[in-house]
Amino acid sequence: MKAIGYHQAGAIDRPDALIDLELPAPVPGPRDLLVRVKAVSVNPVDVKVRASSARTDGAPKILGFDAAGIVEAVGGEVSLFKAGDAVFYAGDISRQGTNAERHLVDERIVGHKPASLGWAEAAALPLTAITAWELLFDRLGIPHGSKTAGGTLLVINGAGGVGSILIQLARRLTGFTVIATASRPETKAWVEEMGAHLVIDHRKPLDEELARIGHPEVNYVAGLTGSEHYLPLFPKIVAPQGRIALIDDPAHFDIVPLKRKSITVAWELMFTRSLYATADMIEQHRLLEEVSHLVDAGVLKTTLTRTLSPIDAANLKEVHRMVESGVAIGKTVLEGF
Repeated sequence: MKAIGYHQAGAIDRPDALIDLELPAPVPGPRDLLVRVKAVSVNPVDVKVRASSARTDGAPKILGFDAAGIVEAVGGEVSLFKAGDAVFYAGDISRQGTNAERHLVDERIVGHKPASLGWAEAAALPLTAITAWELLFDRLGIPHGSKTAGGTLLVINGAGGVGSILIQLARRLTGFTVIATASRPETKAWVEEMGAHLVIDHRKPLDEELARIGHPEVNYVAGLTGSEHYLPLFPKIVAPQGRIALIDDPAHFDIVPLKRKSITVAWELMFTRSLYATADMIEQHRLLEEVSHLVDAGVLKTTLTRTLSPIDAANLKEVHRMVESGVAIGKTVLEGF
């Protein structure tokens, strides 16, 4: 089967940063689905892993997490899916990735693809949807489906992949006022399209920007990037007993100044459930099923902004460079081998 991978970690500019490969097709384990991959997307985690981590056994490392495709075969203990099902999912960081024609994934972290979406549109959603859902409802503890008004949520980096779906979830499934950060006319327009009630410029002091729009304090913060940079402002802009949830990797993050206001800090990593095979691992299947239903009902929409074809090393390199630039809007997807 065709696949794209690498042998040595490093910069994307190297000729062998990503290379086209031929590998044997994998064989499903007891709870695995063997998926024929139709489309994949690239996330910041792909870029981070490629730059810093490689296999030590001489075999190539295959990246890729988001995928949409067709189930070709199932393991002996599979009960949620059958051959021929169209699925979408975000994979497992401890297993071979989705940048391959055939891919194995545990059924407990897979959902049925939204019927109303094409392959590329569906592949844009899983990792960011899982991250946003878990951050909003599990880590921040905002009640799912509650339309109680009065709370405020600040989404830092609203135009990115996670921000784009997080804004939609918060706007449509909660009663909160959603404030997103964006610094360019095109990103401001995008977060407004996603459903942000208010937009502030993250290139300016957040406390001044929040005061300007009449919300000097917020109840919840989704820290999607630059958390170490914004940390000195959190004691001022987060309300007493507020909550902050982070997904980035700050080098230092001293939360002692947050104690006086009893501010809760939580981390979100959507790979935790699959990495540790937690007892509630199947929640990601249920979550993706709900996202699929909400998309087909017109409540949520894909965050796809660009599609490249085919899925090969050259196109993957281009998308990795785009993600590394930090200016991408929504999600870029590669479709077809």
